[in-house]
Parts: sequence; structure tokens; C-alpha cells
Amino acid sequence: MPDARSSLRPNVGELADGLRNGDRGALSRSITLVESTLPHDRETADELLDCVWPDRMDDSTRFAITGPPGAGKSTLIEAVGGRLLRRGRRVAVLAVDPSSHYGGGSILGDKTRMARLAASDNAYIRPSPAAGSPGGVTRTTREVIALCEVAGFDTIIVETVGVGQAEIDVASMVDFVLLVVLAGAGDELQGIKRGILEVADIVAVNKLDLDRDAVMSTRSLYRAAFGILHPRFPGWSRQVIVCSALTGVGIESVEGAVVDLSAYIAADGMKRALRTSQLRDWFVTTLRDMIVDRIAGTSNANDSLERALRDIEAGDRSPGSAARMFVERFLSFDRLG
Repeated sequence: MPDARSSLRPNVGELADGLRNGDRGALSRSITLVESTLPHDRETADELLDCVWPDRMDDSTRFAITGPPGAGKSTLIEAVGGRLLRRGRRVAVLAVDPSSHYGGGSILGDKTRMARLAASDNAYIRPSPAAGSPGGVTRTTREVIALCEVAGFDTIIVETVGVGQAEIDVASMVDFVLLVVLAGAGDELQGIKRGILEVADIVAVNKLDLDRDAVMSTRSLYRAAFGILHPRFPGWSRQVIVCSALTGVGIESVEGAVVDLSAYIAADGMKRALRTSQLRDWFVTTLRDMIVDRIAGTSNANDSLERALRDIEAGDRSPGSAARMFVERFLSFDRLG
């Protein structure tokens, strides 16, 4: 009797051919496949990625846009993305949505906020649920980036959920980070903390149309902050640009900084090192997630975890010792095989 799952299994060859031909439907179906948490879908997704792996556009530009809620990230993406399209770029926007797979929420919000960009044949916008993943991105953001590159998109923009010290996770997936901030929102530098500033290569102080004096003051604060941080790219000075994504003022400068930094990274031979680092981080992160998932799926994992926690609380073991005992119990090769 044929396996019911086999009849529903996507045709990897057809999806791969569609991706290579730039078929948007094939791209959407492929992304849905890699985002699935079903074990048989994960196996098919791995097969698909292996099939198209040589077809990735490895010289693409990948950058993240992050910032606090209400800073105008989506409006800025539409404005900058539109200018990149006029340069002949093909732009894919991966917008990480705070909604979960189960709760729903505004998962199509970014498509409505970037309506003009979404209407272009050379642009593709994909909202994806964070579903509890930390760091402002999803567990499959790297896979989605690769699929978009196979489909011919040479500029990949990752819009994160929000901003905070954990948002630096996205820096390991992209070439550089553009931070969008607001003026007059309290103690900006204290609220954002050092973590995100250390990975921000370009800062756009948005909404110049609302309060010019406050925006200019905030620009001075960020310039001073960058003066005490080591540059991420030797020879590149972090830029702080004032703009209004709504009116278009300063957007040319933001786009220019994006293009200039991308060209600088490529010209100085840093892109190959970045790609190698991104692949290594992808492997290590995936390995860590798979180990944690495997432990969580073990029948007696919860009992052993509770026992370890009781030992810690009773003072019988230190947290480090208890963690090592737990790892030795569940990560032996015979249990994982």
C-alpha cells in the first residue's frame, strides 16, 4: 500500500527547476517547505537545498534592517528598495513577523506596508513568523536567503522583529546591518544598549520631517557612540544618516551608503571571508538546535532535567557540573544514532 505521505511529498526536481527559472510560485512553495517543522518536510527541504546549492548567487548583497517598533523600518525598506530596483537590482525582503504559527497576527502586515515594492516583478516580499525564535529572526532565515539567491535575487534584505541586544543574531547571516532609530524617544543609547551598536554599520535616524532638531541631536549622540567602538570593517567608518522615509529626504544618502559598503566589502575581498563565517555559523547553529530538539524528544529527558535541577537547588551540584552530567547522559553517540 503506498505511503500517503509520499503522494503529498513535493517534487524536489520540479521545485528546483522552478527556483532556477525564477518562478515566484516555486520560491514561495520552497520557503513554506523549509519553514515546516514536520520531520518528513525537513528531510525534503534538505534534499531540495542540496539539489540547488551550487546555483546560489554567492556574490549577492545581504543586509539586515533592524530598529525599535515604530521606527519606520518597512517604510525605509520600500523607499531604499525602490531605488535599488531602479539600479537594476532584484530585491527580496524577508520580513520576520512577531506572530506565531498558531496565534496568527499581522503576518501580512509587511506586504501591505510595502505595497509599491511588492507590486514590482523584480521584488519579492516574504513575511515569516518568528514563532518564538530569539534574536529577531527565524530558525530558517538562512535557508530562505539561499532559496531567494537561487531564484535570482541579488539583494536580500532581512527585516528583524525589533531591537535589543539579542538582535545581533542577524549579523551572522548578513554582510552588514542598517539600524533605524527615532529621535526624542527617551535615552536612545541606553535603551538600545551596546550589543546592537557593535554590529550596526549604518544608522538611519528616521522621521526628519517630524522634529529636525531632535533628529540632528540624535545623530550627534550616535556619532559620539561610534567614536569609542572598534570598526567592524577596517577602513570603513560607520555612517549616521538623517532621513525621512515618508518624504524621501535623505533616502538617496541611505541607499548610497548601502551600495558603497556592499562595494567596499566586495572590492577588499572581505565577502569571501564573510560567506565562510556565515556558513560555519549556520552549521553550528543548526547542529545545536538539532541536539536540543533531539534531547527534548527523548522520553525521559524531562525527568532527568528535573533531577538535575533538584540537585542544583539542594546544593549537591553546581549548575556547570549538573549540565555536564546531563549532556553526557543524552549526547552519547549510541543515543543519537
